[in-house]
Amino acid sequence: MDFLSSFHQYSDWGVLLLRLAIAIIFLVHGFPKITGAKQMTAAMGKPQMAGFFTFLGIAEVLGAIGMTLGLLTQPAALGLAIVMISAIGLKTGTMKAPFTSHQGPSWEFDFILLAANLSLLIAGGGAYALDRVVFDI
Repeated sequence: MDFLSSFHQYSDWGVLLLRLAIAIIFLVHGFPKITGAKQMTAAMGKPQMAGFFTFLGIAEVLGAIGMTLGLLTQPAALGLAIVMISAIGLKTGTMKAPFTSHQGPSWEFDFILLAANLSLLIAGGGAYALDRVVFDI
């Protein structure tokens, strides 16, 4: 057991890794919403949603930048958690998607991103975050 408990001293590195993983995912999914909102919504048959997709993409990219830098980590985590709650609502409500599926949309990926963001909302950005420097927390 001493071996496992010795990893506790590296918990701030774990928080940093979690922040960076979240940032990568939201950059990869957010940036195309900014640059291709019209094409994406047209393909969905909902061209009137282009403005919302652009807004959503901007929110995801700004949240990802906050996560990368550890700046405003908790507000960024809250915003990204709200995005994921909305995604889960869309998938479970409108799309009737199951939790997991090999045949179509599902929401287990959204769920783990929600949990990760809620964890950072509670824990904060850790020692390797600009929040510590800027806000002295």
